[in-house]
Amino acid sequence: MNIALIVPTLNPKPRWQEWLDAYASQTLKPMRALVIDSSSNDDSVHLALDYGFEIVTIKKEEFGHGKTRQYALSLMPEADIVIYMTQDAILHEPCALEKLVAPFLKDASIGAVYGRQLPHIGADLLEAHARLFNYPPESQIKSKEDMLRLGIKTAFCSNSFAAYRVSTLQKIGGFPEHIVFGEDMYVAAKMILADFKIMYAADALCRHSHHYSLKEEFLRAFDIGTFHSREPWLIESFGKVEGEGVRYACSLLKEASKSSLSFFSVLLVIILKVLGYRLGLCQSAFSKTISFRSISKNKEN
Repeated sequence: MNIALIVPTLNPKPRWQEWLDAYASQTLKPMRALVIDSSSNDDSVHLALDYGFEIVTIKKEEFGHGKTRQYALSLMPEADIVIYMTQDAILHEPCALEKLVAPFLKDASIGAVYGRQLPHIGADLLEAHARLFNYPPESQIKSKEDMLRLGIKTAFCSNSFAAYRVSTLQKIGGFPEHIVFGEDMYVAAKMILADFKIMYAADALCRHSHHYSLKEEFLRAFDIGTFHSREPWLIESFGKVEGEGVRYACSLLKEASKSSLSFFSVLLVIILKVLGYRLGLCQSAFSKTISFRSISKNKEN
């Protein structure tokens, strides 16, 4: 298989050197490796060149989570498999990329594979629990048959560390250019509905987590709600997210109950996330001109 790697970047330091060193240690080397950079003003592009990456630069304001990934893919017409990563997802072991793409050789119906994300060293409770909740130690193959059981979780996928069969990606129309958030779930859902499979490869490991402020937690939840309001077919096809949200909140509160200080801090975050998501769902009722207020619009997550 011809394998390509695409990494969107914007001022990726301070983890960029660590990212590049982890990539350099991989047993699997992609045929082509591309950094698509949103006009960084640090020296990250020069570092990437030293590690053999091709560089394509775009204007910062031109970046879109779907549009930019689709554009980068168009520059690699010979690729059979494309791996997408973000600038802060550090490959955890030398065989991480090899394990990520291995499932494509075993099952032709698999359209996408995403790996397990562990929290960064020193991550706080909120950072760590989000990863441990969404990325369990058991691998899983998800198909249309799982929609009733898993609901919206059937289409869960993360472009922080994911690979796609290009022919399948093309069959479902590629990454959408009209959205700036949730392009990974959008594509995974389209694949599921087209009778392809999504695999979670728990043995392909990276480290990736974020420490968000209260404002950022609210805005991220708002973005998700806005995404769901603008793509109503997701909820219509897979069901509402409330059940999964309640399960996550209960799990987080149980973990936080070990510390009274953490418990009340976590409860506040949950309230803000619920409020943000609900407002995001309703944003189209206020004005069709409201755009995503994503913290990730010009920053890779």
